Amino acid sequence: MAWTSGPGRIFVRLAGASGASAVGLCVYGAHVVRPGNSDEHLKVAYETGNRYHFYHTIALLGVPLTRKPVVVGSLLSAGMLLFCGSCYYYGLTGNTSIRQVTPYGGTLLILAWASMII
Repeated sequence: MAWTSGPGRIFVRLAGASGASAVGLCVYGAHVVRPGNSDEHLKVAYETGNRYHFYHTIALLGVPLTRKPVVVGSLLSAGMLLFCGSCYYYGLTGNTSIRQVTPYGGTLLILAWASMII
């Protein structure tokens, strides 16, 4: 069965870790990045990162079903790290220098979804 064997199974485990961290970061953000504690732009950035973190965590579960699971999973993982990570960092710190990597993460996420076609 594709879920329990093969090169893609590591991405199912990664999805478990990613899902747990997405929930933890959601809870943390609800208590730290909220109106009155920070700029509204920071809150929106943080919530965007968290929402995309959840979406792509779910997508990681489907990686073993693709024809090229290592390619798809690697692109998803790298895209999540760059896109979501930069949104989280900006939302927590307000440091805009990290925002330069956000589009690269988004591009990797688009490529990951497109690579499911091949």
